[in-house]
Amino acid sequence: MELWKAAVLGIVQGLTEFLPVSSSGHLLLFERILGVDTGGADLFLGVMLHAGTLAAVLCVYARRLLDMVRHARRQLLWLIFATIPAALVGGLLGDAIDRLFFGGEWLWAAFALTALLLFLTDRRMRRNLPPRPLTAGRAFAVGAAQALAVLPGLSRSGVTLAAGTFCGLSREEAADFSFLLSVPVIAGALAVELLSALLADGFVAAVSWQSLAVGTFCAAVSGLLSVRGMLRCMRGARLWPFAVYLALLALLLIVWQIFF
Repeated sequence: MELWKAAVLGIVQGLTEFLPVSSSGHLLLFERILGVDTGGADLFLGVMLHAGTLAAVLCVYARRLLDMVRHARRQLLWLIFATIPAALVGGLLGDAIDRLFFGGEWLWAAFALTALLLFLTDRRMRRNLPPRPLTAGRAFAVGAAQALAVLPGLSRSGVTLAAGTFCGLSREEAADFSFLLSVPVIAGALAVELLSALLADGFVAAVSWQSLAVGTFCAAVSGLLSVRGMLRCMRGARLWPFAVYLALLALLLIVWQIFF
């Protein structure tokens, strides 16, 4: 894979990881547009680019995570507890889902579902209901929603924001917990995929380490911009533009598949 293509994919990954538009769906879409051949290592490429967005979220939430380790260990346990569903689904079904959605034929459906979730969440947030505190049960509910995002096109940040909002969390708390949840999930997936790459000869022959380095760096920089921008959007309760964008994108993909 050429370095410039890796840079483009890294930028796409970083911008769409924290915006509720599905980084995995956009990554798959841009791989097809650019004609990227990963040699069957789509999942590995996606996880490695996620390492860049992991660095971005750690830059923003390092102080919050450190405070949880020192003074709020109950919240840290809730964070780990909420990670279990996604870890189980990703570990048991990740490869099967990667093979099933490799062609991207169902991206339109996942984009449309995400658009519907965002529209409903936007309406819910505008009601300005009294916020409820984060509890173990609400944390697990958000984590269970996160497990659904293993499907390409179904936004991880979108479904977790929706789950947090409908559980009664404030806009800021829903966003913070959504982004914090990405840390253990990405770190775990990164460890697994790196181990697989080291044990399997030629596993990433089509994706050089140089390309991965460039893509990961671009994902980190664009991801930092993305997470800060999304936090501003949540303060203003504006998710409907993302819903409109995904609805139009889903419609465009349907038309493309029918006529081309």
